[in-house]
Amino acid sequence: MRFIYSWVLAFLLISCGAVVSIDYDKEVDFSAFNRYDFYPDIESGLSELDNKRIIKIVDSLMQDRNFIRSKNPDFLINFYADESVRNSGSTIGVGIGQSSRNSHIGISGGIPVGRNVVNQHLTVDFVDAKKDQLIWKAESGADYKEHITPEQKEKFFISVLSKILKKFPPE
Repeated sequence: MRFIYSWVLAFLLISCGAVVSIDYDKEVDFSAFNRYDFYPDIESGLSELDNKRIIKIVDSLMQDRNFIRSKNPDFLINFYADESVRNSGSTIGVGIGQSSRNSHIGISGGIPVGRNVVNQHLTVDFVDAKKDQLIWKAESGADYKEHITPEQKEKFFISVLSKILKKFPPE
């Protein structure tokens, strides 16, 4: 049963519409960029654990695409996030009513159900290491349930970062 629950949750996290928008410098020849590294002091606004997850995932995805992590990089990767928490919007309705001949009285209300939802706006920047200029930027907004497990959070980041990096390099 736990296996089925994990797969359903993974499907929901992956299918939740992480919308990705990109911007880049049209004057840059991206075929000249093969080596990357991360900024040494990333101030992402996320926890240290989330920073480690993102670096590990981006590193894996970049290497899968034949980019090489190097101490002498062509470009540097930076990321940061803004998060906001809101109610899930799910409620259970409760109503009380009374009716007699031509008059009706009713009272109803909603009881919140479920966990809060975290909306995360993640930005990934690629900066030319030699010129110190932004060459590529991607932004993504996606939701996940508050208080998820580390495994679920890793699946969430894999989903979002895969969609982001699918658009690099620009065509």
